[in-house]
Amino acid sequence: MALKRFGVSLEDELLESLDQFVDNNGFANRSQAIRFLVEKNVAESKWQCNHIVAGTIIIMYNQEKKEIASKISSIQQFYQDVILSSSQYYLNENFCLHIATVSGMAQTLTELADRMITIKGIKHGKLVMSRAD
Repeated sequence: MALKRFGVSLEDELLESLDQFVDNNGFANRSQAIRFLVEKNVAESKWQCNHIVAGTIIIMYNQEKKEIASKISSIQQFYQDVILSSSQYYLNENFCLHIATVSGMAQTLTELADRMITIKGIKHGKLVMSRAD
């Protein structure tokens, strides 16, 4: 394994965000955090292939905005062949945690997650996958 050292320049705001990321996630230093982010990006880009994967799509949203639940349902109906289950948990009077368990081609699941996560009003969304073939 070759170890190469190089300098990286970042704008002040981005550097502050990196430092916050280091603190929030318990990394020993910036290099460790950058290494993690690069490895994560490389791993996620590998999912843009035709592997069979299984995983979950996790979404947090304000349940008072009824149109969000309707849009999620509409999108899921279109992808019903890859959705194994779908559950909603009401965390308090405002927030809902929606979890969809999925299995299928990585590209299809990524497309589904992107459509769900980018619904206007979604507070947080994430797709977690693992190869299943």
